[in-house]
Amino acid sequence: MNHLPLIIKREYLTKVKNKSFIIMTFLSPIIFMALIGFVAYLSQLNNDKVRVISVLDESKLVQNVFKNSEHVTYNILEGMSVNDAKDLVLETEGTGLLHINQLENDAIDAQHITFYSEDAPSISLISDIENQLEKRLTDINLQKNGVDVEMINNSKVRVNISQESFEGEKTSKVDSVVKLIFGGAAGYLLFMFIIIYGNMIMRSVIEEKTSRIIEVIISSVKPIQLMLGKIIGTSLAGITQFVIWLILGGVLMSITTLVLGIEMQTPQQQMAEEAMNNPEVNLQIQNIANAFYHLPLTNLIIAFVMFFVGGYLLYSSLYAAIGAAVDNETDTQQFMMPIIMPLVLAVYIGIFTVIEDPHGMVSTVFSFIPLTSPVVMLMRIPFGVPIWEQILSFLILIGTFMGTVWFAAKIYRVGILMYGKKPTYKELLKWIKY
Repeated sequence: MNHLPLIIKREYLTKVKNKSFIIMTFLSPIIFMALIGFVAYLSQLNNDKVRVISVLDESKLVQNVFKNSEHVTYNILEGMSVNDAKDLVLETEGTGLLHINQLENDAIDAQHITFYSEDAPSISLISDIENQLEKRLTDINLQKNGVDVEMINNSKVRVNISQESFEGEKTSKVDSVVKLIFGGAAGYLLFMFIIIYGNMIMRSVIEEKTSRIIEVIISSVKPIQLMLGKIIGTSLAGITQFVIWLILGGVLMSITTLVLGIEMQTPQQQMAEEAMNNPEVNLQIQNIANAFYHLPLTNLIIAFVMFFVGGYLLYSSLYAAIGAAVDNETDTQQFMMPIIMPLVLAVYIGIFTVIEDPHGMVSTVFSFIPLTSPVVMLMRIPFGVPIWEQILSFLILIGTFMGTVWFAAKIYRVGILMYGKKPTYKELLKWIKY
């Protein structure tokens, strides 16, 4: 008799009714949103702070360069020594003092510029001051050498190469960024799902094994049915938890924004405001919209479901086999490295190889290797992968999963009844041969 549906139902209900599962399902998004709200609130306080910078320009060359902004105010000092200026800044609790020394023979040198402050200034603040000084001093140097600065500025040309395929499909540099974001998000989501819920399957097997409940269950259920039931039931519980996190996270985000009064502008709102004031930003928004339009969304969705399910089932069977082979979580460490390393390798290959050459040998080969293909192939698909390659990769993945389930069930069958002995790789191979 097929007991698989009963096992799936039992595993699912056992997980979702567990007190720790219920607590973490509702507590995790609350903690996460609280951290986001706290960080956003602190960032808003930091952004509201107005930094007062005193400028003592003894050269009289750059004091008119600095313009006040929403968060930075420049106080121009004249007719005082450096020491008096330092004392003034300390008394008024200013952010710092920018001192431009008297230049010798009109020689412009960065060594004549010093920023004094009680605390180390932020990198962005110093970079902004340096950029303003560099532009002004460069213009002065050009003028001293008889160069018309305005003519140079008017002569500058910005090049934005238009890209088009031989079939006439227009693309841009933004396309690669959008494709990498979509592929990277899909691959990383699969990576995290395997780590979190694979460990949950492993712990479930260890708990039943140590409590000796497994000895009763195995008398009426085939080991492979029990293992598949645990994998599918735990997966459904994980999906349930994930959906609750999304819904509860969205609600809590809205509540956090209203209660704390934090202005959390969406990227779309920020880009819309910038586009109204900057034609270049408007062009970038058009490029991003075109990039989304050219994404193979139908292919992405179908492939995501296929490789997500296939990759998760493959790794879950390995986690279940490890759980059956050991008596406690401490003993699992020696077997975890061979599972984690392919996942980490897949993420690194996807990030550092796919973006540069999505159809190169390295990316293509690793998109067919079952232990890395779920992540690498999901990252490649937005760049345009032939359907036959996707189907072939998926068939290899499913075939590997079936083979993995076979030998994992062998380990599971023997391991769930073994107690008090820490197995080695050599013993696991013996169990497979039984």
